[in-house]
Formats: sequence, C-alpha cells, structure tokens
Amino acid sequence: MTSLSPTTETVSTTGNAGKAASYRGPFAIMTSLFFIWGFMTVWNDILIPRFKEAFTLNYFEAMLVQLAFFGAYFIGSLLYFIISATSGDPIAKIGYKNAIVIGLLMSAFGSLLFWPAASLISYPLFLIALFVVGLGFAVLQIAANPYVTILGPEKTASSRLNLAQGFNSVGTTLGPLIGGYLIFQYFNKAGANGAESVKVPYLAFCIVFLILAVVFYFVHLPHVGEGNIEKGAQALKYPHVVLGVIAIFMYVGGEVSIGSSIISFLGQKSIAGLTPVEASKFVSLFWGGMLIGRFMGATELSEVRSWVKQLILAVLPILAFAVLTIWMGWQVSRNYLPILFACWLLFQFGKSNDARTLTIFMAAIVVLLSTAIFAGGMVAMWCVVGVGLFSSIGWSNTFSLALEGTGIYKSQVSSLLVAAILGGAILPPTWGHIADVGNPQIAYIVPLIAYAYVGFYGLKGHSVGRKRTSEAV
Repeated sequence: MTSLSPTTETVSTTGNAGKAASYRGPFAIMTSLFFIWGFMTVWNDILIPRFKEAFTLNYFEAMLVQLAFFGAYFIGSLLYFIISATSGDPIAKIGYKNAIVIGLLMSAFGSLLFWPAASLISYPLFLIALFVVGLGFAVLQIAANPYVTILGPEKTASSRLNLAQGFNSVGTTLGPLIGGYLIFQYFNKAGANGAESVKVPYLAFCIVFLILAVVFYFVHLPHVGEGNIEKGAQALKYPHVVLGVIAIFMYVGGEVSIGSSIISFLGQKSIAGLTPVEASKFVSLFWGGMLIGRFMGATELSEVRSWVKQLILAVLPILAFAVLTIWMGWQVSRNYLPILFACWLLFQFGKSNDARTLTIFMAAIVVLLSTAIFAGGMVAMWCVVGVGLFSSIGWSNTFSLALEGTGIYKSQVSSLLVAAILGGAILPPTWGHIADVGNPQIAYIVPLIAYAYVGFYGLKGHSVGRKRTSEAV
C-alpha cells in the first residue's frame, strides 16, 4: 500500500454507509495501538513490587515508576500544546499516521534503555527509560484518541472510543499475567538482582514497536481532519474542556493508584496474604473488569437496535463469568458474580447516555472504595478488585465528552487531555506516602476523591459553558 501525505489523503466516500465502510479498516488498524500501550502500561504494576524488592525501596520511592512514566505524558503533551499554540497544530501539518510512527520509534528507544539499566542495576536509569517510553506513548495518545472519535459521527464517538479502549483492556488483562510470570518466575534467576529479569521482555517490546512503526509507515490511513493549522490556545476557551482536563487527571490518577497498589494491598495478612505471583492474577482481573465494561459500554452507547443491544449486554457478563470460572475457579468467580450483575444493572440505569452512565459508574466506585477503607479481609479485597469493572467507561466517556463541540481544535484539546494523564504520576506517590505513614487501606481515600470528581464531571461539569461552545464552533 502506498503512503500518502497528510495534505493529499482524503476519504472518497459518499453517504454515511460509504464512510462507515471506509473507516472500518483504519479503525481496526488503530486498535493494535490501543492493545500494545495497554499491555505495556500495566507492566508498571509488575515493575513496582519488583523494583521495591530489588532496590529496597519504600512505597513512595517505588511509586516513582509511575511518576516517571506518567510525568512524561504531561511534559510531552504540554510541549505539544505550546507548539500548537505558537506555531499551529503539528498533527494538522504531519498527519495522524506520521505522528503515530514518531511515537512508536520513541517508545522503541525507551524500551531499549531497559537493557543498560538492568546491566548497571540502576534505578534512576530505569526511571529515565520509563520516561522516554512515556513520551512516545504521549504522542500515540494525542494522535490515536481523537482520530478514533472522528472516524464516524460525533454522537457515537463514546461508543467507538469505548470499543477501542476495549482492545486496550485486552492488553491490560493479559499484561499482568504474562508480565508477572516472566519477571517474577521465568527470567528471575537465583542469586541475581531482581532487576535483571526485565532485560529480555523489554528488548522484545523494542522489537515490536519497531515492527509496528514500519507497518504504520506503509499503511494507508485516511486524513479525516479539517486540515486547518490554527495558532493560539483556543482549546482553553471551552469551559467543559478545562473541567474535562481535571477529570482525566483524576480518572487516570485513581485508576493507576489502584492498579499499582493491588499486589502490595493483597499481600497484607489482614486482607488476603497473597504472594506477588498470586496477587498479580488479581491485578489482571482488575484490568479484565475494564475489558468487560468497555465492550459493554461500546454496545450500550452504540446505535444498534434495542433488542440486539440488550442481548449483547446480557451475553457479555455471562461469557465473562464462564471464562473467569475456567481461568481462576469457582471460588473466585462466585465472588465476582455480584459485581458483574451490578455492572449490567447500572448500564440499564445509564439509558445509553454517556454522561449519565459516567456519573452512575463513578458513584458505584465511591461506594466500593468507601467499603474497602472501613472493611477488611475479603470484602475489602473484592471491593478494590471490582473497581476495575466500573472504572471501565471512565476514560472513553470523559474524553469524548470533553472533545464534543471543539471542531478544528480537537488535536489541541487532545494534547491537554493527554497531558492530564499526569494524574497517574501524582496520585500514586500520594497514595504511597499515605500508605507509608498510615496504611494501604486508608490510602484508598486518594482514588475515592479522584473518582468522585469524575462523577461530578459526568453530572454537571461536561455541560458547563456548552451553549457558548456550540455558538463558537
């Protein structure tokens, strides 16, 4: 296939049916990106306990893994926003495809740095490597998220982004299983520093990113943007965008705080007393809940017929329960069954409205985390693990609500929203500090507050200033 320049790529379709057919292929290609960055991002949850042991770190020091990784999102996205405001939108100049290739090459280089970091047994060098990978992922997120939302009508943008994020969740579900096995067992050599076990896996990531960069360089992706290169910080004139940036900050911070802490939390004797390998399975279940919820969200927010929608919404949790029973056994799946039922029920209350569904699901998380803080043992364990299922639609619904009505400024708005992934760098160390001075259970007040704000955004924040927004576009 021939590579076309961003100024000449066009979508030669007539009518919605033609466009849907034209966009189906590019959308399928884009899902590979969502999968790979989901698969690799959750390896941070494995690196944290691995480095904590290998370098004798406290909770706060170990959480610097997330500070380095997600801090890179903020710095990279902020630089993008500054360039966009002063010189015009870079993606409008180079095209979505070229931006993706650049992001993949940066991620490959960051992954390669893990080899010398492990050879030198240097925690600071590991943090630098994670920072470079994070910069690459920032570029990928800035390009991929808005590109998916504009591959079709704006009113179904949440459905498409939930579907793409569903493939991201396939990666986040498989990541802890494979990462936990490779890092804690297969490459964990007796007598060697634990950091050595990450060398080969991250070299493999480097190779995968290079292959994907070549594929995306030669593949044809239609240029569906408006083609305008606007200067100025125009994205900031939308109140719902500013509030949406805060919501993404809170959402990512809350999600990462929980995912990063599950292994340590479940290792406590007062909770479950699990080993890191045993607990890593529940990290996978936490992210697996997002997989289930995002595919359900993609269905609920789509335009398929009502009876088909209800059928799929019923089949997905049943299928998930069956898979979970085969994978982890009846003792585990029976405890997860009430959580699955509650998710199905809350989707019914959501009534195919992305803002309403976001509010309801965030409220459910507040209840779960409140229970986890005041309860102990298995109740606290399942409340924390169950957060993943209700957190599922948080990113997609918030992101698409913030993008609504921003017209030619979508890439600039996207850069601000991706910069807000900084929440994943700030809130986990905050959780770690509270866990150090108090205990991990009390520290869950951090994600509780974060998710409560996201619920506010779904309830009121997304509509602030929207009348003025619609007039401005």
